[in-house]
Amino acid sequence: MSVIDLYTFMTPNGRKASVMLEEVGLAYNVHKIDITKDEQFAPAFLKISPNNKIPAIVDSEGPGGAPLVLFESGAILIYLAEKTGRFLPTAPRAHWETIQWLMFQMGGVGPMLGQAHHFRKFAPQPIPYAINRYTNEAKRLYGVIDRRLKDHEWLAADTYTIADIATYPWIARWEWQGIDWADYPNARRWFDANAARPAVQRGFTIPS
Repeated sequence: MSVIDLYTFMTPNGRKASVMLEEVGLAYNVHKIDITKDEQFAPAFLKISPNNKIPAIVDSEGPGGAPLVLFESGAILIYLAEKTGRFLPTAPRAHWETIQWLMFQMGGVGPMLGQAHHFRKFAPQPIPYAINRYTNEAKRLYGVIDRRLKDHEWLAADTYTIADIATYPWIARWEWQGIDWADYPNARRWFDANAARPAVQRGFTIPS
């Protein structure tokens, strides 16, 4: 039986992988990589994730039965979706719609909200220009999501997909981003639907 080794920490990107593993029901072992202690720079971890980022996985039974090492959260979601046949539609239009919204998260939501987190919460001194820049960009991205969800239950393909799995952990930290939910009612409805999923709730506890 295939067993996944998950190397992760309690960050939005880390939670993408643990939520996905909980959703698809694959057996997995958790290896906590404490980024507050620079454990991501340990030589053993760098062999798995050369960009010293979490999450990363090792699938004991990858393609052809050989172990597969994989880093980058978006790649991990696509791989697990294809391995299990879940949360990535195969019909061409639905498939590429899902990939499109996944890339929106990878290229926009994650990096920009990450900068908002840094300058609003973690920077050693306040930098008003950076705070305003990334708070405004966070609000713009929420607007994109809110407009999309006005006529759609989920981000892509009118069903729950890896696009939702990728995006929700970042939106779950809305209070770090200067967001007022009153401005984004459609996104709030989607947020609540994600939060209510048992697999999401379990995935957010990893690593405990």
